[in-house]
Amino acid sequence: METIDQIRINFDPDKLFVLNLCLAFLMFGVALDMQLHNFRKLGSRPRALLVGLSSQLLLLPLLTLVLIYLFKPVPSLALGMILVAACPGGNVSNYAVHLARANIELSVVLTSISSMSSLLVTPLYFFILSGFLPTGETAGDININVHPGDMLLTLIQLIFIPVALGLLIQNRFPVLAARLKKPVQNLSMVVFLALILAALASNYQQIKDYLHLVFILVIVHNLVALSGGYAWSRLLRLPVADARTIALETGIQNSGLGLVIIFSFFDGLGGMALIAAWWGIWHLISAFALALFWRSRGA
Repeated sequence: METIDQIRINFDPDKLFVLNLCLAFLMFGVALDMQLHNFRKLGSRPRALLVGLSSQLLLLPLLTLVLIYLFKPVPSLALGMILVAACPGGNVSNYAVHLARANIELSVVLTSISSMSSLLVTPLYFFILSGFLPTGETAGDININVHPGDMLLTLIQLIFIPVALGLLIQNRFPVLAARLKKPVQNLSMVVFLALILAALASNYQQIKDYLHLVFILVIVHNLVALSGGYAWSRLLRLPVADARTIALETGIQNSGLGLVIIFSFFDGLGGMALIAAWWGIWHLISAFALALFWRSRGA
């Protein structure tokens, strides 16, 4: 039987095109939620914002490298973990934060900044962090000689253009933006998840054979992200509501973007794809369970 580094998750070009459209639609929905008054409010007390950004942009990548050195996963799994950590926060974090009765303004601004900055952060972090893998981790059939400029061009199409369009509508036609926001976000999420599930179903045998290799690894990675974000925030003396927000923002990553990158640049590399796909499912389970728990506990 092939190793997980050798398998490929098949995703035909037509489905990849639709997946790209769905992701762009998702980012358009995120931009419809970007309101200037949220930025102004946090600008007057930027501490929580800085702690949140440091958790997403510094703490999570460092914790990911620590986990890779501790668990020593095979190369494709390690690269999948790095790519997930390099992706921006997922837009479902905003709903999870609302459910947890935490700081929704902080959540929206963190999601907005991480999404916009991912144009540079995602390719830059992926190529920097992959260089820290233990010796030999990128050996064999795995090719990570992807030019950052090529990935940047894809991210411009998937993120910059839909976000710019969403911001334009939000600022020029706020009433229309308010009407579009929920339907756009809900529809794009449903279609996006349906495509992912269809891709997984068409590769059922490979997933059945190899899922056990990523199952616990993703759960531990996600748990470390959630608990690390919360502990970091409390260590820096942020209020409980802000700490909960930052924990959810750190633990919910845009693994859908990761999947698009994997199918576009890594030929559906099995370990990477399974890490991103299972993360995309598991982070919804863990984040909403945690949000409901916090909601039951109150402030």
